[in-house]
Amino acid sequence: MALSWAPVAGVVRLLVRWSLQAEQSLLRALGVQPFHPALAVQAPLSCPPEKFDEDASDNGPSFLDSIFWMAAPKSRRTIEVNRCRRRNPNKLVKEKNNIDTCPQCGHLKLKHVLCGFCYEKVRHETHLIRKEIEAVEGGPFKAPTVETILLYEGEKPHPGDEGKRIIEQKRKRPSWFPK
Repeated sequence: MALSWAPVAGVVRLLVRWSLQAEQSLLRALGVQPFHPALAVQAPLSCPPEKFDEDASDNGPSFLDSIFWMAAPKSRRTIEVNRCRRRNPNKLVKEKNNIDTCPQCGHLKLKHVLCGFCYEKVRHETHLIRKEIEAVEGGPFKAPTVETILLYEGEKPHPGDEGKRIIEQKRKRPSWFPK
């Protein structure tokens, strides 16, 4: 035999409502305002408006002026709707088919894009070359407007390099840095 809880729930709701009303009327009789917020209802114009103290309105903004009012949803979104929205194919990360390994270091990289690990080596080598240029010429803005040739340890200039700026490095040429 199945019991129905609907009549019991209705009676409990009615008792709670009566107890709240009794509490509010008791607080009003004692001259104390109820602690919980009251329901605002639009009344017809035949009701006289409440009299406000002019001194009380000059004190500053009220509590309700500082509340940021926002819209609230009318109903809950279902799990299916949420999942369809979140897993929309337009929002998913696209599959990449253009991934390749770097021929120099073997790390994964995008095709037609410089490898990040190799780029860091290039940046370091460029920094060392710039330091050497600054030591030879005294600054970056004093460089002549001719082609620059880098010579590492054990390398000799070619006969066609006459008239060009030659920067000599006191270390071996890196394997990834071609002549």
